[in-house]
Amino acid sequence: MKKLRIALAADHAGFQFKNDLSEILKAEGYEVKDFGTNSEESMDYPDTAHPLAAAVEAGEFDFGFTLCGSGNGITMTANKHQKVRAALCWTAEIAGLARLHNDANICGIPARFISFEEVKEIATIFLNTEFEGGRHQKRIDKIPL
Repeated sequence: MKKLRIALAADHAGFQFKNDLSEILKAEGYEVKDFGTNSEESMDYPDTAHPLAAAVEAGEFDFGFTLCGSGNGITMTANKHQKVRAALCWTAEIAGLARLHNDANICGIPARFISFEEVKEIATIFLNTEFEGGRHQKRIDKIPL
């Protein structure tokens, strides 16, 4: 079975959760690349979101996880890339639906609003839910401009 390639990026608010998630994913056998940031010093989320999204868009990674305070800015930035479907996921149920119905390839996480236990559950569901296809595919085909 193919080992999934996972990209991670965060701003200062998501830094610690990103590092903790990276360790868990590596322990589970995933190939992980960290696109930064590398500290809790204030920084601009597009500086990490764009490189991650470009790499997912290019097919270098199967999935990405982005983490910032609310999850909104970093997710909006990732969605500027045409082959990216980044979903803001604040519960495991939303993460599952993002994969099942929307074939999301990036999971945006609001680091200041959920616990790390919830982050782990969201990541597990996101990585283990297959896209349902069918009626959802035609909708996804209409997303790119």
